Amino acid sequence: MNIDLTMLEWARAQFAMTALFHFFFVPFTLGMSFMVAFFETIYVKTGKKEWKEITQFWQLIFGINFAIGLSTGIIHEFEFGTNWSTYSWVVGDLFGAPLAVEGIVAFFMEATFAAISFFGWKRVSKGIHLASTWLLAIGSNLSALWILIANGFMQHPSNEFGRYSIENARLEMTDFWALITQPVAQVKFLHTISASYTLAAVFVLGISAFYLLRKKHIDFAKKSAAVAAAFGLVASIFTAVIGDEHAYQITNTQPTKIAAVEGLYIGKKGAPIVAIGIPKNLKATEVTSNDEAFVFKIELPKMLSILGKHRFNAYVPGLKDLIEGNPEYGIWPLKKLAQIGKEAREDLYKYHEAKKTGDTATMQAAKEDFYKVVWEDPKTGIKLTKADFIGYGYFANPNIDPDLIHPPVPPVFYAFHIMVALGFWFIILFIWAWVAVVKGSFETNALLQRLAVLSVPLPWIATSFGWMTAEIGRQPWTVFGVLPTAESVTPIALQNVQATFFMFLTAFVILGIAELKILFTVVKSGPKGAH
Repeated sequence: MNIDLTMLEWARAQFAMTALFHFFFVPFTLGMSFMVAFFETIYVKTGKKEWKEITQFWQLIFGINFAIGLSTGIIHEFEFGTNWSTYSWVVGDLFGAPLAVEGIVAFFMEATFAAISFFGWKRVSKGIHLASTWLLAIGSNLSALWILIANGFMQHPSNEFGRYSIENARLEMTDFWALITQPVAQVKFLHTISASYTLAAVFVLGISAFYLLRKKHIDFAKKSAAVAAAFGLVASIFTAVIGDEHAYQITNTQPTKIAAVEGLYIGKKGAPIVAIGIPKNLKATEVTSNDEAFVFKIELPKMLSILGKHRFNAYVPGLKDLIEGNPEYGIWPLKKLAQIGKEAREDLYKYHEAKKTGDTATMQAAKEDFYKVVWEDPKTGIKLTKADFIGYGYFANPNIDPDLIHPPVPPVFYAFHIMVALGFWFIILFIWAWVAVVKGSFETNALLQRLAVLSVPLPWIATSFGWMTAEIGRQPWTVFGVLPTAESVTPIALQNVQATFFMFLTAFVILGIAELKILFTVVKSGPKGAH
């Protein structure tokens, strides 16, 4: 297929815009749904009216975000069919299944119990209403689970749950249970939802601090801040802990991503983490040392080996190793991977040409070669066939720049390190806030209150940069090692994508302004006017 690179970039820009805008709402929905459930649980347990007012205020804010986030998510899913139909065809069997379950199970739960939770205060009993609020929170988070199972497959496709079918020229599912229990997806889910809980807690803490600074709704703010500090402290620490496991999974499944994240060009035993640095945008094939890849850096010795391999002196490959290969550590060069992938693509072509003429002998020979085992792990017995490397065949052209096989270093490096830095700040903020709440000094600590207010937008920055790390870091693949982004796009007229890009941009600006205006109005009105 001939790819219009201009159309590709417009399609990517539209998808990135939609994803980032949608992701402003997703973590807030995931986190606030549980915070509202906690507030209502306290109300039902104590029977105190003030806790009902607290619950209804935060539920109103949650409901505003929930409604707008829902509309942007629908647009997002449609783009798979409009701009990325080749992707949808090749991987639809694996990608579509968890999204279908999400719609049937999680979305159904959300739609059903949202109605009772939002509008059933005077229509159902306390117990049923509380159960509905909890089921809405669970449904929202189950929705994230299924979506991240689909995304986890894109990050690390495995023949444990999928197989490239030579008969249909697409990936097909072989084990649904293996798909939903894949470690990459499960860790990704836990990291995402814990970050979302942190975001919601920072928001509640910040708005509570805002009221205290203005000497308004003091009892409401103190109670809300106490719950937010406890919830946020647990969530922020868990985010960091599961982030460690996430780093381990990435190192062992997406070596180009972890190398780009740390600006590691030359592989190293006892590899360090760059705590602070300014990376250069260099060609990996031209780099001779890791020091020349940075204008400035401060390293933490051996930490990348510890996080990525759980051993102090473990070898972590750099981008140059992943392009040129490293026989000492069993790393194949890109040329070898591309040659295997090219042979797989040739087998696929031979099979379907022979199928047209009814040449069963050629079909069988092509099929046998397509599924020929080219690597086997002596420890686990896991086998990889030529079919598993079919994506690398797109890089078999000798004129292709080998540096295209890895993501751009500076954007991934900065996105990841800003996310991590903000994550540590949230832990510090919640420890400080919790200690202040326990001592009874949160109400009078103006410095902490101001920092809490200033921190309100920071979790959105952190979660957006985390998502950018995951998605930019996967490039040049939509499905890692199987389908390049350039081959995933729909071959349609450029003006169609441009027109919808600006249409969506206009809609998002209007929706964004509307939500902010409504939120500011609700916050300004305070808890008394929530319902």
